[in-house]
Amino acid sequence: MENSEHMPKNNDAGSSSVAPPAEAVPHRPPKRRVTAEAMAARQRDISVSEFFAKNRHLLGFDNPRKALLTAVKEAVDNSLDACEEGGIVPEIWVHIETTGTNRFKVGVQDNGPGIVKKQIPLIFGKLLYGSKFHRLRMSRGQQGIGISAAGMYGMLTTGKPVKIISMTSPRKPAHYFELQIDTKRNLPEIINGKGDGEDIPSGQKGNKYIADHGIEWVPELRSGTRVTIELEGRFMRGRGSVDEYLEQTAIANPHVTIHYVDPERNEKTYSRSTDQLPPEPREIKPHPYGIELGRLVTMLKDTDTSTIAQFLTESFSRVSSAVAKQICDTAKISTRSNPKRIGRQEADALYQAIQNTKISAPATDCISPIGEALILKGLHQQVPGEFFCAATRPPSVYRGNPFLIEVGLAYGGASSTQKVTLETLTELLAESDARSLRQFLLTTFDGIGPAGAEKILSEAKMSSRQTPAKLEKEDIAQLHAAMKNVNLSEGESMQVLRYANRVPLQFQAAACAITQAMIANNWRSYGLSQSRGQLPAGPVTVMVHMASVWVPFTSESKEAIASYPEVMKELRLALQAVGRKVAMYLNRRNRVRQEGERREIFLRYLGEVASAVASIKDYGDRSRKELYGRLLHVAKRKTAEADTRLDGSGKKTDSSDEDFGENVLIVTPEGDKPNV
Repeated sequence: MENSEHMPKNNDAGSSSVAPPAEAVPHRPPKRRVTAEAMAARQRDISVSEFFAKNRHLLGFDNPRKALLTAVKEAVDNSLDACEEGGIVPEIWVHIETTGTNRFKVGVQDNGPGIVKKQIPLIFGKLLYGSKFHRLRMSRGQQGIGISAAGMYGMLTTGKPVKIISMTSPRKPAHYFELQIDTKRNLPEIINGKGDGEDIPSGQKGNKYIADHGIEWVPELRSGTRVTIELEGRFMRGRGSVDEYLEQTAIANPHVTIHYVDPERNEKTYSRSTDQLPPEPREIKPHPYGIELGRLVTMLKDTDTSTIAQFLTESFSRVSSAVAKQICDTAKISTRSNPKRIGRQEADALYQAIQNTKISAPATDCISPIGEALILKGLHQQVPGEFFCAATRPPSVYRGNPFLIEVGLAYGGASSTQKVTLETLTELLAESDARSLRQFLLTTFDGIGPAGAEKILSEAKMSSRQTPAKLEKEDIAQLHAAMKNVNLSEGESMQVLRYANRVPLQFQAAACAITQAMIANNWRSYGLSQSRGQLPAGPVTVMVHMASVWVPFTSESKEAIASYPEVMKELRLALQAVGRKVAMYLNRRNRVRQEGERREIFLRYLGEVASAVASIKDYGDRSRKELYGRLLHVAKRKTAEADTRLDGSGKKTDSSDEDFGENVLIVTPEGDKPNV
């Protein structure tokens, strides 16, 4: 036993072999060092297309469902920008067609001014190419990535080219291209027309050519562009769907008409509520407060001006000759100095002088708000409710960039679960990838909190862990009936619609400044129930719109707004403005209800009181009726609040006083008393 510690150990109980000695293990030669020349030979340029092809999640193409929505969104946003810039009231056609398992063909057409032939391949076949990146004016697109990235995703997932047809005039030929992106060079590859595209003649000859070659085009348009992309995707309804995006787009763009055909060939039209285009934003120069030191040095090198004073007045907004002289005096630089000869230390002094000089805020005609009146129209047309209000904040500035916050609020209306039909519910259950019924209710319908989901499942007598896709017809009907019968007004969560430059933001809500400001606001003081760190509860829909020349998105996919202190402050003030209006409405409605209940109690006992007094005083029947009438008059006078009537703008019908201020809409159901 004393020699056992020198014996080899064997961990395999079924083997009696002895492990080989250590020296029997083959010796591996040390790995050869790589030389600097060999490393340099492997290095090469990476094009932006190649980078985003491997990191497409950065652009919103991280899963098939989101990819389908992103492709539609980018095409629709481009169409709206083109129509508005061309001074045309936009009309857009969106067509999604199933071409195979998890494959869809997306076609988006507009009635815009069209695109000249030379620019079509570059716009749709090259990333980071566009006209909006260097312009300081409000626009939906910013970076020149969206639509070309959607085409690149379609090419990567299906191998099919992007098809574009554009017409600039009914008397000129239309241009038709089929193209792909060369990701290594970030350049378009034109497939048709021997690499030069095809020109389609105008008139009947062109219509026949389009029909014979199967080119998709809505006829009888004087001008416009249509892009068709075949891609891998997944079509689903509910939150984060194409349907929701188009509905929210119609709210923030009441001047647009959208014709929509979904993969199941259901047709829906979102009609415009106004023919008035929003004011065209004007391009401005950068504001000195928004320029960093490195950017200032680059601008000094690239300028064509001869003096530093001329450079300051011509390169920046809100810099007059007097302000330029004040900046130069503070930096101890002559106003006649040559900008190209400014050294690094002098540039640093110039930058510090700019920060310490009082300069007026930039002009705000570079942004185009929706406007309170149109916000009310858009909300009333798409969101059910009984009380609507809106507020627009004065323009403000962050990092030298002008921006403006607008808020619209709708109170009341049926829950989204009560509006769904049995057929739609059956489709949603079949399409859902949720693992449980509880998860299905929370992720599919807006405004349902955990308490609301439990109420519905309890009413339906169903387990929260049941799989949605495995429900039978009887179970679906039972669930549908429960969704109709359960009142979710108390446990319903606020629905938040987020917008940036009129574009809906449907993902990354938790990381967005709008959601954070919504949670941080004290809604309890405005009559809504709210738990700490949560959105308030109640049948409330709030839309928040940020308009800016450069929206501070948190990523390239443009799904959330960064929490700059200036932005958070304006969001808080705008939310408080609509909060005060809804608080006035809720307080008045509560008073009307309470006074109505008091009147019912009075009326219940007035007859007995009148009879008792008449018998005590030996009044006759006629005197009893007179006494009852006098008591009834007193009861009505004491509970006069119950008779309050308001018109659609929130004014008392018997008074010209505005109780709620401007931009308020109150909906009164026909044949019923006003909801006040």
